[in-house]
Amino acid sequence: MSTILIVEDNAKNMKLVRDLLQHHGHRTLEAETGEAGLKLALQERPDLVLMDIQLPDIDGATVLARIREDRSLDAMPVLAVSASVMPEEQQRVVRSGFDGFIAKPISVKPFLAAVSKVLIEGGERRSAAPKVPGMTPQHILVVDDVEKNARLLADVLAARGYRTSKAASGEEALRAIAAEPPDLVLLDVMMPGLDGYAVCRAIRDDARSAMLPVVLVTALDPAQERIKGIEAGADDFVNKPVNQAELLARVRSLLRVKAYHDEIQRQKSELADWNRTLEQRVSDGVAQLERLGRLKRFFSPQLAQAIVGGDADDPLRSHRREITVVFLDLRGFTAFTETADPEEVMGVLREYHAAMGRLITEHEGTLERFTGDGIMVFFNDPVPVPDAAERAAHMALGMQAEVARLAEGWRRRGYELRLGIGIAMGFATIGAIGFEGRIDYGAIGTVTNLAARLCSEASGGDILVAPRVVAALGDGFVTAPAGEFSLKGIQRPVPVARVLGLR
Repeated sequence: MSTILIVEDNAKNMKLVRDLLQHHGHRTLEAETGEAGLKLALQERPDLVLMDIQLPDIDGATVLARIREDRSLDAMPVLAVSASVMPEEQQRVVRSGFDGFIAKPISVKPFLAAVSKVLIEGGERRSAAPKVPGMTPQHILVVDDVEKNARLLADVLAARGYRTSKAASGEEALRAIAAEPPDLVLLDVMMPGLDGYAVCRAIRDDARSAMLPVVLVTALDPAQERIKGIEAGADDFVNKPVNQAELLARVRSLLRVKAYHDEIQRQKSELADWNRTLEQRVSDGVAQLERLGRLKRFFSPQLAQAIVGGDADDPLRSHRREITVVFLDLRGFTAFTETADPEEVMGVLREYHAAMGRLITEHEGTLERFTGDGIMVFFNDPVPVPDAAERAAHMALGMQAEVARLAEGWRRRGYELRLGIGIAMGFATIGAIGFEGRIDYGAIGTVTNLAARLCSEASGGDILVAPRVVAALGDGFVTAPAGEFSLKGIQRPVPVARVLGLR
């Protein structure tokens, strides 16, 4: 689960982004002002910051600059969120040090894709980055023929934790780069001998330094010099007299790009090593990967891995087995959907599914299907367990307790919802159901119908169980007769019991 900080002063936008992120399993932090966002970023150190540009106190770019003053947060990704669609504005935002741009109004799929991409890249960057304290400082070469200017720039950078070295001429700079390649070069334009443009071209012509970030520092006309600098291969420009905040922002931005490039080169080298043994690995692992990919459609990764490892039979092949089936759905849900807004309905379902899904996983049940508020789970397949009925009853009691807790919040919002559960035991045919484009994992048999009918008869808060379940539970549970029920599709009346709790 990733922690994402949302800095946004618009309540509607905040709710939309928060709901999207929480629905996809992320933890969210929220701030309505730049100062509050800065405080949370420094205290909580989230995995990602979504930063609105226009804020009521300090703007998003200022917040970013102050975050980046903490060297330990250099690897933390920050995405700009803005209503501006002008390409120049988006480019300006990215140049100021943001890791990307998300336009308002939010479009769900591109938004989630951008968040996922940046979280993955941020995780790789953090794991690859040197740790603080004791991290290896990044090395910046300052090139200026005026000692006073070089010392001033070096002191500013050293105060921010960078390691600096100096060169007094273009020729000396090229020798220094060849002897100890820096992470970035601050290069004066006007120097005797080789000027800054010639040095920049020489850096780009050498394959070993072709990707080295170069920032030109000049007191000449920016419009004229920028064209010459771009032609020479410069990455950015700083005008004299140097604005320290601007200098540091540009240095940080280019060093992040350099870190990305270095990481890509490292991964490229690793990939080359892996490829040397790829044929053997593919030969050994392709069958398991295919089976694992199929099974992950239906099971938790741990269970799928166990099946592929040979600890259980292939469940996709049709087979017959005795299982314990649990059906559950919410009482009052149909009436609720007729009066509530779709957003409210989806919010309730998200809470309900998350709570039930957690309990299903904890008790190692196999989730057969979701149908709105209806859920079917079974035990003893694909991996046989000796206590299927007990697991089902424990899970059902936990579900009733969890829904009772959720119902308190729903009731305060005007929703009266309770949970009914039916449990049955018997033989079923189990396996893959569907066609090539879509496969489900299902159980077919009288036992599934019986559990569904018991669920339909259960009042809110009830757990109704068939006779075989009562016998299998033994003395560990408190049960009470509920009478004989005439159930649709079942020829004879069924003596039913209620599970009341644990002894």
